[in-house]
Amino acid sequence: MVRTETPVCDFGQSAPDFRLPGVDGKIWTLNEARGKNGLLVMFICNHCPYVKSVRDRIIRDARELKQQGVNSVAIMSNDPADYPEDSFDNMKRVAQELNFPFPYLYDETQEVAKTYGAVCTPDFFGYNRDLKLQYRGRLDESRKEAVPNARRDLFEAMKQVAQTGQGPKDQIPSMGCSIKWKGTQE
Repeated sequence: MVRTETPVCDFGQSAPDFRLPGVDGKIWTLNEARGKNGLLVMFICNHCPYVKSVRDRIIRDARELKQQGVNSVAIMSNDPADYPEDSFDNMKRVAQELNFPFPYLYDETQEVAKTYGAVCTPDFFGYNRDLKLQYRGRLDESRKEAVPNARRDLFEAMKQVAQTGQGPKDQIPSMGCSIKWKGTQE
């Protein structure tokens, strides 16, 4: 497992479009995923211990952000040939077991992850209503293991984005497992 941190937020960068299959049997695009006040794009997977440790908090925050008019979408871009736990069938199983309140999409070619510049799981991209990047930081201050009353960086930032269109200037990078690119050994 290679620990990786996300780069700083490139404020105002447009959200790249995508067209990806979801575990719900639907093909999703950027426009179909967006909310009236923004969109949270998350790169996650099934096998990463960082993602596993924060899934419940991601689900909680996605549900609460929806009430703010911010939709969420999760994209899995790892190579399941080397990481079978990340297969499409296992994506379906995990999404169903955990009752994901957001589409869970499969980026088989890994082109979407590359276009976004995703580097790890989890990697969060928070966009405003105009689909301009406003947040590229961590989920919360507890990082991997949940800490009671931890500051919810992602939720607070996206709530601010929903209300003002602007994200916080100071952001702390997310960290997680590197994306498992096809043709690389880790």
